[in-house]
Amino acid sequence: MEIERKFLVKGEYKSHAERSFRIVQGYLSSATGRTVRIRIKGDKGYITIKGKSNESGLSRYEWEKEIPLNEAEELLQLCEPGAIDKTRYEIPVGKHTFEVDEFYGENSGLILAEIELENENENFIKPDWLGEEVTGDRRYYNSSLTKNPYKNWGKMQ
Repeated sequence: MEIERKFLVKGEYKSHAERSFRIVQGYLSSATGRTVRIRIKGDKGYITIKGKSNESGLSRYEWEKEIPLNEAEELLQLCEPGAIDKTRYEIPVGKHTFEVDEFYGENSGLILAEIELENENENFIKPDWLGEEVTGDRRYYNSSLTKNPYKNWGKMQ
């Protein structure tokens, strides 16, 4: 079970990063309630299956397995249109690590921070670069960003 909260990012955060790496990912299936993701993270490949989020949007089933890089590259060719391209920064804060994603391409300008928790009520330190919470807002799901990229949001309002 994955329990995470998601936030917009404001201000400078990169100088706090312990490490960073490029991520490219696509979706073999992005159906509501079940997604199948292919990801290349640095020089490793992964397949991930995620279930439906609970009502709060905080928790959902997640299964992930590392796969050979060449297989991930092949599977990316089968994915739905709209691959995600981003750099992930890992930033330790207290006993947690925030994963801050800076998006490129059609999602350029979007920067999101996620924190994984042990339970939905767990307390955590909120650094000053952490902005508005967007947990449960489906627009910010990576699978949604492949269909309705961030660059289109201003046109829709």
